Amino acid sequence: MSLARSISVAAGLATMWILLVTTAQAQPPLRIGASLSQSGPYAELGTPMRLGYQLCVKHANERGGLLGRRLELTVKDDRSDPAVGAHIYENLIGRQRVDAVFSPYSTPITDAVGDVIEKHRMPMIGVSASASIFRKGRKFLFQLLSPAETYAEGLTDLAAKRGLRTVAIIHEDTLFPRTIARSAEDFAKKRGLEVALNEAYPKGTTDFSTLLAKVRASGADVLVAGTYFEDSVAITRQMRVLDVNPRMFVVTVGVVTEKFYEALGRDAEFVYGTVQWEPALVTARAGGLIPVARQYAGIREFVDAHRTEYPGAPLNHFSAWGYGGCQVLLEAVRRAGSLNAAKVREAILGMDFTSVFGPFRVDGDGIQVGHKMLLFQWQAGKKALVWPEELAPRPPRFPTPPWSQR
Repeated sequence: MSLARSISVAAGLATMWILLVTTAQAQPPLRIGASLSQSGPYAELGTPMRLGYQLCVKHANERGGLLGRRLELTVKDDRSDPAVGAHIYENLIGRQRVDAVFSPYSTPITDAVGDVIEKHRMPMIGVSASASIFRKGRKFLFQLLSPAETYAEGLTDLAAKRGLRTVAIIHEDTLFPRTIARSAEDFAKKRGLEVALNEAYPKGTTDFSTLLAKVRASGADVLVAGTYFEDSVAITRQMRVLDVNPRMFVVTVGVVTEKFYEALGRDAEFVYGTVQWEPALVTARAGGLIPVARQYAGIREFVDAHRTEYPGAPLNHFSAWGYGGCQVLLEAVRRAGSLNAAKVREAILGMDFTSVFGPFRVDGDGIQVGHKMLLFQWQAGKKALVWPEELAPRPPRFPTPPWSQR
């Protein structure tokens, strides 16, 4: 080919590329709506989810968007109220006509919103909800997390292997913590542990003295608390005051945030937490049964990008929920080749996908069957993975010493 001919072809290709880019830029943005708790009791947990969503959208746009369109994310504050959340999604879908939705935080709010998205046939990845709400015959709601029914697997395995015999369980009397308590009792019995106490407290409780006196009287080796943030801090603080000394103390949800340690200081030492994901996975054992690179694809890049984009902001599993849930939905739309609800639904049901959060695979009811829970312990002001053992860089500090000896 002559030089002149080569230049002509190159110029033509360049012109075509410019036209394609210009056309894509001229497309209206693909609008995504969501509500998240930016105030109220769930605000501490909803905020990092929002950062995860925002970072995922930013990265998607840097790679050219989706279906040739840039993504535009709108997040409203549901004030930690299920009714407010449902109203927001009705407005986003029914009036503003958004193209897709991300989910809110918490099981109760996701449950309320689930009715709205089912009505409008809008697929949604429920990134923070327990399995019970996925058993209501809904067709367009899909679970990201390991079900609440699996949370107690690691803690009971660890307790049994260390010769502990008895378990006390306390929990907020709402859907998710009740499920935690039920599963903790089931797993304990399977591992040969005796359940000495299983008792609920009303949402909003601040004085746990009567309940903790029962825990102390039970003599249980292990205390499992199904909590959110404020109650997790209050229970831990009051355990010290009342000198309640289980050999192993496990808390759910609130314990994973850095503010748990900030609120309690050294009183947070030795406390175990159930967790769906941790940035410490970046430095977990690379060998073993669950190679990190395969199970958490892109985790190092996500961790580095989050710390760069949000310096000083906490990086915990709530952020990874948001980012991972966004990845799953965008991948489903990409595979479907459109926003058609039926096609996106089928794509989700057929996915065996790995995000930075880990494996995603759901059954016919939309319940997560691919992801595995983790257990960590606060050690010297940092969260150390202690279960599953093949990922744990160090053993747990066991047993928990009495308060008088710390």
